[in-house]
Amino acid sequence: MEFSNDVVAWGSVGLVLMLAELVIPGGIIVFLGTSAVAVALTLQFGIIDNWMHAFTLWFILSIVLLLIFRNVGQNLVGGDSTIGNTDENLDVFGHEVKVIETIGPGNKKGRIFFQGTNWSALGDGSEIASGETVKIICRENISYVVEKLS
Repeated sequence: MEFSNDVVAWGSVGLVLMLAELVIPGGIIVFLGTSAVAVALTLQFGIIDNWMHAFTLWFILSIVLLLIFRNVGQNLVGGDSTIGNTDENLDVFGHEVKVIETIGPGNKKGRIFFQGTNWSALGDGSEIASGETVKIICRENISYVVEKLS
């Protein structure tokens, strides 16, 4: 067994990749590094002897480790993924907003101030004066439908 520069190179690259997993998490780089260390060990013990075998072993071993152990690792560590409300309209209903342009009478559109901008709004048919506070009850196309607070 001869200690060559290939062994040092593969081992160093493997350790650097495994340490990089601490900085760049994701559960992939550690398997590339583990494969590189395994290639260094096979070179050291004379199981493989040239660069083509080394790259082939590294490639195959990396894929096998990724396919087998990544899902296991993700399940053990868990994650911080959450699925929030995907219908933003549900978060809007019931909010109290100010009327900035008179709404009504009838189906005459006015304007409300909501989420930092002006929106067109429809009322229940009665006149809602500018400056009043109303509640959003639904959305009709691009206009909010509002009602007076009781």
